[in-house]
Amino acid sequence: MESLEILHKFGVAVAIGAVVGIERHWRERDEPDGHRAAGLRTFTLVGMLGGTAGLIARSLANAGSASGIVIVGFFVAFSAVFAVFQLRDAIADKTYSATSVIAAMVTFALGVIAVNGDTSLASAGGVALVAILASREFLHAFMRRLTWIELRSAIILLGMTFLVLPLVPSEPVGPFGGISLSETWLLAIILAGISFCGYIAVRLLGSRRGELVAGAIGGLISSTAATVTNARRSTSGENAPTLAAGALGACAVSYARTALLVAMLAPPLVRDLIPPLLAAAAAMTACAVALARMESSDHPEQPAENPFDLDTVIKMALMLVVIAFMARAAASWFGDAGVVIVAALSGLADVDAATVTIAGMEETLPASLAALAIGAAVISNTVAKATYATVFGTRAFYRRFILASLAALAAGSTVYWLVAKA
Repeated sequence: MESLEILHKFGVAVAIGAVVGIERHWRERDEPDGHRAAGLRTFTLVGMLGGTAGLIARSLANAGSASGIVIVGFFVAFSAVFAVFQLRDAIADKTYSATSVIAAMVTFALGVIAVNGDTSLASAGGVALVAILASREFLHAFMRRLTWIELRSAIILLGMTFLVLPLVPSEPVGPFGGISLSETWLLAIILAGISFCGYIAVRLLGSRRGELVAGAIGGLISSTAATVTNARRSTSGENAPTLAAGALGACAVSYARTALLVAMLAPPLVRDLIPPLLAAAAAMTACAVALARMESSDHPEQPAENPFDLDTVIKMALMLVVIAFMARAAASWFGDAGVVIVAALSGLADVDAATVTIAGMEETLPASLAALAIGAAVISNTVAKATYATVFGTRAFYRRFILASLAALAAGSTVYWLVAKA
């Protein structure tokens, strides 16, 4: 049984080399025999060599010898020989690329890992290596189109997420549950991320389709944040109607997400809430799609500008945190008796928190009261987003957003009334 396992691991090492070799060979498939530097056979042998080094190291480890030195020796010797060979080939062809050398070194290392470590990890590494090699044209075109503003914004977003966020204290400060600095900073990251995703979507798909895709992504994270972000962008000269369509798409996804939460957490409320939520989502989606199509014929494509402004992002995050704090304070003052009012106040910042809270209380609350509370949170959130659109957006933005919001509320309310009467 152990021999079969070793044979399987060795086969994976050889397969990794063969897959990489196919990609390398394909790029030079028109070269005559003898003029191809390293193709299918060579890289298959590289994977086999790495597997062989792993087998030797495995045997020495069982015998109590220092196996690591063997692997290092094999790796250094192979890398040196292959690099010299590639150097001579590069001089002959007058080319300057270290890709094949690095690919061969990684293939060798993955062969060692496949035999002497985690086979699944080695296989995943082989697939990733081939994907990177095969994406040369796409990556080169991407780098040619990349601007300094885009690169700077990406670096800032990565720094905010992986450098600053782990250092920010997570303990809440203040009464009524307090304000968490880490949650505030995370909200700023979400806002910046939504704006950045919107920017990328617009660059790839154009302003009409890109805003709808970005809006759907934003709705999965925070439709409130997506609405505020697009409203602020409308004041900088970007196409307000397409931005409104993106924000409406985020709101439609938010309705659908709330329906999913109700279905998962509070099955007794499905009959009362799922139909009106889906009706509101459908109305909002129809408005977003119709608006995007209508405006596409009247407005030229808008050039993508700065992905996000850090000062604006932080100010928006602070604003939403303050509103959430005020909602918690009101909940503390009203108590359990004002569950509908508390849900409505919570919806000013986030409808998910109210939905999850009420769903967890549905065993102690009458179904009709629980449904009314969640409905109040949804309506409050919709009205709040319309207010944010009015405060932060242009007239062209908030006028369309408000009309679509009214249509969604009308559709949801009508279906809710029909279900209640049934």
